[in-house]
Amino acid sequence: MRRLLRWALVGAFGLVGLTVAWALLYRVVPVPATPLMLIRAAGGSGLDRDWEPLEAISPHLARAVVAAEDTGFCGHGGFDWASIEAALEENEEGKRLRGGSTISQQTAKNAFLWPDRSWTRKGAEAWFTLLIEGLWPKRRILEVYLNIVEWGDGIYGAEAAARHHFRKPASALTRREAALLAVVLPSPLRWSPATPSAYVARRAGLIERRMAVVERDGLAGCVR
Repeated sequence: MRRLLRWALVGAFGLVGLTVAWALLYRVVPVPATPLMLIRAAGGSGLDRDWEPLEAISPHLARAVVAAEDTGFCGHGGFDWASIEAALEENEEGKRLRGGSTISQQTAKNAFLWPDRSWTRKGAEAWFTLLIEGLWPKRRILEVYLNIVEWGDGIYGAEAAARHHFRKPASALTRREAALLAVVLPSPLRWSPATPSAYVARRAGLIERRMAVVERDGLAGCVR
C-alpha cells in the first residue's frame, strides 16, 4: 500500500508539473493546434487559421467579444460565480441548458481540452482556468482566445474568420463586423456573420450598444 501510495503521489505531482509546464509554454508560444481543430480535421473539415498578435486584431473585436461573452473579464479571477449559479438554477428548473463560462474558461477548454460535457472534462477545465489566470496576463488570455476560437467549419481565429467572412484582415474589421463575429460564437456552424439571419442582425445591434458601454466603462481596459 505504501508503494502504491508513493507511486500515486509521484504520478499526481508529475501530472501537475506537466500541466503547469504546458500552460507556461502557451504563455509565450502560439498554440499550434487545439483538440477541437484536430477532431474536426480528422472528420473532413479543413483547418484554416493564421495566428496574429493582439495588436494586429481590431480593438473592435476585443470589445465585441467582451461585450457578448464576458463583461466581467477584466475583474474576475477566471470564474463568474453569479452566472454559474444562475445557469445551475435554470438547468435544475428544466429550462434550456445554458453555460456560465467566462472567456478564461473557454480559452482553457479550447486550448487544452477535448469537447465534452462530462464532469471530468469540466474539472480539468477548472484546473486549466486557474493555471492560465495565475500564469498569463489577461491580455494573453484574450489573445489566445481570439486566435483559436471556432468561427465556421474549419475556420479558427480572428484572422481566418475576417478573411473568410469579410475578405479583409482582422486588423481592418469594422465595429459592425466585429459585433457580427461575436454574435455567432455560440453556434459558428449554424450562424453566419457574413450573411446574418434577422436574429443574428438584431443581436449584433445589441452587441454594438454593449460595446459602447464596454468602451465607456473601461471593461476591456486590461487588454490594451
